[in-house]
Amino acid sequence: MTGTRIPVQAVLELVRDDVPAETIIRDYYPDLKPEDIKGCVQYAIDIVQSEDLHVSAVA
Repeated sequence: MTGTRIPVQAVLELVRDDVPAETIIRDYYPDLKPEDIKGCVQYAIDIVQSEDLHVSAVA
């Protein structure tokens, strides 16, 4: 997403909320391409991969 000035976090929040990529592009960020959204997810994976994170289930 280099040069788009769209925060990765904003895209990831939409992905988290189960907004389909087509909707993200059509309704929120028409300058994005599907590979940009995948790139945001990959960026997040790369960040957490370098961390020692433990997730616990919430009851």
